Amino acid sequence: MTFHLKGERFTEKIETARQRAAALQQRVTESPQQQPQLLAGSLEELKTALEELHVAEEELRQQNEELLGARGALESERQRYLDLFEFAPDGYLVTDAAGTIREANRAAAELLGILPTYLVGKPLIIFVPEEARRAFRSQLTQVPKLGLVQEWEVRLKSRQGKLFNAALTVASVPDKQGKGSSLRWMLRDITARKQAEEKIRYYHLQNLRLQEEVRLKSQFLALMSHELRTPMNAILGFTQLLMRQAQHQLGQNQIHMLERIFNSGKHLLKLIEDILDFSKLEAGKLELNLEEFDLVELVTQTVEELQSLAQQKHLEVHIHVSLDNPCVVNDSNRVRQVLVNLLSNAIKFTDSGSITVDACEPTPDQIAIAVKDTGIGIEESEIQQIFQEFRQLSQSLTRTHGGTGLGLAITDRLVRMMDGKIQVESQPGEGSTFRLELPREVTSSSNTAVIV
Repeated sequence: MTFHLKGERFTEKIETARQRAAALQQRVTESPQQQPQLLAGSLEELKTALEELHVAEEELRQQNEELLGARGALESERQRYLDLFEFAPDGYLVTDAAGTIREANRAAAELLGILPTYLVGKPLIIFVPEEARRAFRSQLTQVPKLGLVQEWEVRLKSRQGKLFNAALTVASVPDKQGKGSSLRWMLRDITARKQAEEKIRYYHLQNLRLQEEVRLKSQFLALMSHELRTPMNAILGFTQLLMRQAQHQLGQNQIHMLERIFNSGKHLLKLIEDILDFSKLEAGKLELNLEEFDLVELVTQTVEELQSLAQQKHLEVHIHVSLDNPCVVNDSNRVRQVLVNLLSNAIKFTDSGSITVDACEPTPDQIAIAVKDTGIGIEESEIQQIFQEFRQLSQSLTRTHGGTGLGLAITDRLVRMMDGKIQVESQPGEGSTFRLELPREVTSSSNTAVIV
């Protein structure tokens, strides 16, 4: 039962008691000879009326208590709303339909740089820079029609003249006739977010620019390497021809000069081919030509080809093969290239001792090749960096041994392209062991992967 109905019921009981008292008085007046009988009946009716009034009084007292409790809860809820409104981290405003501020919390006042008491009564548009006010008015007129506008980004200016980016959420609150009579605003400073988005946009553009530069560099390297390799092959060919034809016509000094031209030309051609291969790998355009071949035969031939370089430094080269099945499916030229790079480095950085090539099969579906030397070794801090392009151990070694620093980078990428992996174990002064593991049969999907 509502408070209104309880009040009406109490009024009705009072009216009933009044009517009974009036009826009693009238009967006594009309029949004086029956006063004793009427008095007894009237007293009974009066007693009943008083009991009903007592019950009504209790109900009214209970109603008053409930009303006081409801008022307390309502006041508590109102205070909670005021606290939420006042101490919210975001700015909150209440304006009329034209944007004149009626209420403002602390956060809104701090954003706009003015005390809340002075903020009330001011139009919100005065905190919008002049050049943006026309667009602000146009959007403001649409809010009552739309009902809700979320994340409306606006540049605002505080009373002190500080500009900041704000995200506004505006809701129209209709009156009893269904028309928008007031607006509820939430203001949030998004300057930091906008700055972060601008940085992300800048870094994204920089990344695209760097990618384009890398692409152009790769194209340039591929083009120049190709253009350089053609005349270099001609130089080597003519040098070999001169060495064969003029062996009895030239003196020992001239022949020695031709040999130096030929060896320098081969070294330069190797550098050009490294650059060409690296540019293809970097651009993802190098593909494997898969075929079945005998791995033992390939390892033996490769070692024999480089035997002369080892003999010049009085190094011994040993081959240990432990393969039940020597047949593999891979690109024989690229496997040879990997072995040449590892053996060349082993010979280059070993001044005395020996080099050992081990080939085995850890599992029936996998092969492993290890190239071990007794050379200068590698510092532990540099092991993780030796597979990076243009990376060499030190400037002194670069001057002593030469090279571009691409050999191991190309080796690492080729091995990964073959779905394999390469590992290094080394101690300074105790030599190095490069161990590569490859699948016995490389799938066709591997040679299309872009290695990065």
